[in-house]
Amino acid sequence: MTTASTSGFSAFALEPFPDFQVGDDLVGTITGVLARTNTKLRDGDIVVVASKVVSIAENRYVDLASVTPSPKAIELSARTGKPAEIAQLILDNSTEYFLATERGPIIARHTLGYQLTSAGIDRAGTDGAWLLPADPDGSARALRDALIAFTGVDLAVVIADSDGRADRRGATVISIGAAGIASLRTTEHGGKRQEETFTDLIAASAGIILGQRGRGAPVAVVRGIAYTPSNEGVASMLHHAPRR
Repeated sequence: MTTASTSGFSAFALEPFPDFQVGDDLVGTITGVLARTNTKLRDGDIVVVASKVVSIAENRYVDLASVTPSPKAIELSARTGKPAEIAQLILDNSTEYFLATERGPIIARHTLGYQLTSAGIDRAGTDGAWLLPADPDGSARALRDALIAFTGVDLAVVIADSDGRADRRGATVISIGAAGIASLRTTEHGGKRQEETFTDLIAASAGIILGQRGRGAPVAVVRGIAYTPSNEGVASMLHHAPRR
């Protein structure tokens, strides 16, 4: 699927964004920020939402006191220095893993089909952890439907997550859910065709200003990018199908 080319685009955070807690309405919070800041979304905008705020909205919290580490988790903890309870959650939410170095990080294939550092487990202080949304593409579709109903504009939604690379230090941002936009695109130049993970490129561009980069802003808008509408989601471009 070939997408029209883009010669330039802009991106901005929705801020100030209130401290988001379990039980809060994510759509209501986003639309509240739009109203308070007099921000008008436009047709073709891509709303990029950090996965953690989606996990909070869906109450994907795990109390580590409820996790009993297995011998395998205790061994993995000893090798990597991660708490044994976190190691157990990584094992519970993945189908396989490897260590990027002798001491980690742990690169795991999530049961949803993604390959992620620590299976996407996000620490919540010393006592808890956040799991990924149960169905990120479904979460993106629900957000998109609600935002279209509120704004009346035709937009797309991408759910973004921080992730490391096995070959280098540091983290980047990838897409784990999408709605209203094709996750893959094919570009063509000089007779060469290249398939690209398009929603990953969008997530990474928004990641520069999202909250995990030191800003209290878990939602960004990317404007001016040409894309093909689709509801197939990020799952459509994965090599490994989700295990439900």
